[in-house]
Amino acid sequence: MHDSRIQKLLEFLEKDPQDPFLKYALATEYLNIGNHQNALRYFEDLTIQHTDYLGTYYHLGRLYEHLDRQDDALRTYQKGMEVAQAQHNAHALAELKGAYLSATGQDYEDD
Repeated sequence: MHDSRIQKLLEFLEKDPQDPFLKYALATEYLNIGNHQNALRYFEDLTIQHTDYLGTYYHLGRLYEHLDRQDDALRTYQKGMEVAQAQHNAHALAELKGAYLSATGQDYEDD
C-alpha cells in the first residue's frame, strides 16, 4: 500500500516539483516504511527550499536522532523553534522545545 502511495506522490511531484506538501508527504511515507535515506533527502530539501514549512523540523530532528546525528538534530530543532516563533505558532514551538530539551537530556519542566 505504501508503494502505491509513494508512486502516486512521485507522479504528482513530477508535475509540480516545488510543492512542499508533496515533498513532506513523500518524506513521511518513506519514513513509515523505514527508508531513512529517501526520507532524509526530502526532509532536508524542505529545510533548504521551503524553510517556512514548519512540520519538517520536528520530524527531521527525530530522524537525525534515530540516525545518531545528535548535533544535526539539535540544530534542526533550534531552526524549527525560530520558524515557529516567526509564525507565532505556540503549539509547534512547544513541541520543538520539548524535543530539543529531551535531546539534550533535560525535561521540559526544567526550563
